[in-house]
Amino acid sequence: MSRLEAAMAQVDDLRVHYLRGGDGPPLFLLHGWPQTSHCWHRVAGPLTETHTVIAPDLRGYGRTDKPRTGYDKRTMAADVAKLAEQLGFDRVAVAGHDRGGRVAHRWALDRPDQVERLAVLDIAPTREMWRRLDRDLGKAYWHWLFHLQPDLPELLAGQNIAAYLGYFFERWTFQRHGLPAEDVAEYVRAFEAPGALRAGFDDYRASFPDDAELDDADYAAGKRLTQPVLAMWGKAGLLGSLPTLDIWRDYADHVTGIGLEDCGHFLPEEQPSQVVTHLREFLAS
Repeated sequence: MSRLEAAMAQVDDLRVHYLRGGDGPPLFLLHGWPQTSHCWHRVAGPLTETHTVIAPDLRGYGRTDKPRTGYDKRTMAADVAKLAEQLGFDRVAVAGHDRGGRVAHRWALDRPDQVERLAVLDIAPTREMWRRLDRDLGKAYWHWLFHLQPDLPELLAGQNIAAYLGYFFERWTFQRHGLPAEDVAEYVRAFEAPGALRAGFDDYRASFPDDAELDDADYAAGKRLTQPVLAMWGKAGLLGSLPTLDIWRDYADHVTGIGLEDCGHFLPEEQPSQVVTHLREFLAS
């Protein structure tokens, strides 16, 4: 099992922080909100036994730069695509959790010759979530609407970042005691950095018009994922109540999937052994 080492890369005008370890075919791991590349710390090591694992901090997150623009998923996907090219990889497998899954989805759509396999963890396509937004989804995904607002989320969440992030780490986990304190402290530290809260909310704010216009245009044109797709979700989370596989099959040609037992939203940290097992099987198939 290889230890992941931290590194920095200059990707156009963006400094990107990433973790790398292992040897073999490249596997990119993309984190979500409110996290960083640290979220893979329980699965990255075992995956280095068969793959070269690269876990970047996405634009605006962690130790990567936090510019004022570029949070549409096409630009965020281009960031990691160019990082892959810079590291010498022509073809990659990608696994994305939460917002990172949305970046991974766009990466695979825009660059099918580069992304050969895609795993999406605890998400359905963004377009589909907006299309299905009703009372129940609105209650569960209220933060999407809140984070869309200009300036207000930074003002209110910034008063107590630990409490705001802690709410999600508690409510979105199966056990309801949240993630380990040392991991939460790492995420709080990351979001206390100048510009970090704003950048994370800008990720959501890019939903309209940029992401929505691209997603709608692709769907109208019949553009689908042609790579093998693995969908994983926590059975105790919201996606456990949705027809997740059927949803993904409306956007991709070759989809398999599984719901994880005793698991909420944070799959790589709540059920790391299950995530490793299913990723290994998918990548080897």
